[in-house]
Amino acid sequence: MGYFIDVAFDSLNKFGEELCGDNVEIIQTEKEVIVVLADGLGSGVKANILATLTSKIAGTMLKEGASLDETVDTIVHTLPVCNIRKLAYSTFTIVKIDYEGQVHIIEYDNPPFFIHPHGTKIEIKKQSTPIQDKVIKESHFKIQDGDLLTIVSDGVIHAGVGALLNLGWQWDNVNDYLASIAPKEKCSSHIARGLIETCKNLYMERPGDDTTVVAIKVREAEVVDLFTGPPEDPEDDSWVIRKFMKGKGKKVICGGTAAKIASRELERELEVDITYLDKEVPPIAYLEGIDLVTEGVLTLSKTIEKIQKYVEGDFFEACPSFLEGKDGASLLARLLIEDCTHLHLWVGKAVNPAHQNPDFPIDLSIKLKVVKELVNWMEKIGKKVIVTYI
Repeated sequence: MGYFIDVAFDSLNKFGEELCGDNVEIIQTEKEVIVVLADGLGSGVKANILATLTSKIAGTMLKEGASLDETVDTIVHTLPVCNIRKLAYSTFTIVKIDYEGQVHIIEYDNPPFFIHPHGTKIEIKKQSTPIQDKVIKESHFKIQDGDLLTIVSDGVIHAGVGALLNLGWQWDNVNDYLASIAPKEKCSSHIARGLIETCKNLYMERPGDDTTVVAIKVREAEVVDLFTGPPEDPEDDSWVIRKFMKGKGKKVICGGTAAKIASRELERELEVDITYLDKEVPPIAYLEGIDLVTEGVLTLSKTIEKIQKYVEGDFFEACPSFLEGKDGASLLARLLIEDCTHLHLWVGKAVNPAHQNPDFPIDLSIKLKVVKELVNWMEKIGKKVIVTYI
């Protein structure tokens, strides 16, 4: 298995606008990850349409096998140039990175990308090609485990203009900020969210331009197996525990019945911690060979709430809610966000009468609805999810 390409992005709309004039397209194939960041001229609806058109053209062509040269040529000759300002209607950055770490980048009038290696310094050589009075910059290099590649729209390097900073944050200042956090954060969503919130603060929460950050972190795959709910047929108990324990990653069990099944099949004692670290979250338990044992539906629901707050809320306020918490939901949220690239859910389809009327169809069960919601939020933060129903 090659590297896992951990990609996350976040954006701010220009103050007063309902739509963002930047657009990000992320396409994953069997061989590589393609990321397109387009910045439409101006702001609002017009800029959003132009940026979306640019990113969709690039993403679709590259996915279908077109070369970068063909893609760039199509975009440049498809999008017109503003007659008044003599500017392209959309600028863009395209990144292609395969699972062995080979990177190919095309830049068209966006701020230069940022690269922060975890170890050996990376030599970057950019080749310039003039197209329609503009210069396309092209780069080839290789990155390794722990390296960080970041691309931004110009709203990032202009953050603070007219507010806290006269000339904006500037590229070198952003570079210094990223250099300080790159060694500490292995999760790309932390980096993207943190940089966006910093820009928001510099703009004093009134962004003067659409602002987008795409963080790409190369990391080794980290698998989490999560078992919740008893199998529909009790005879499958032994099978699912054998399969569950074969995984090489971290092991999580959510649910009292599931924990008892594992305890019985593994012939290991289950110890419940009766300490309530959060009055809204049931206590955790301990089982040899399992990294985390929690209650089921309630804890999973609280975990989803924390992940949602992390995605949608203020980054610097949301992080402490799970980074520092010791209750089951906080521990699980931190594990899924920071220490997981691939999540394999083992979901028993037995209906719990404590949750609902057992005469209801199985697809209405609270447990399965919670699982589907968890899958949705995990995919939103760039995780690979597999669900096995038993």
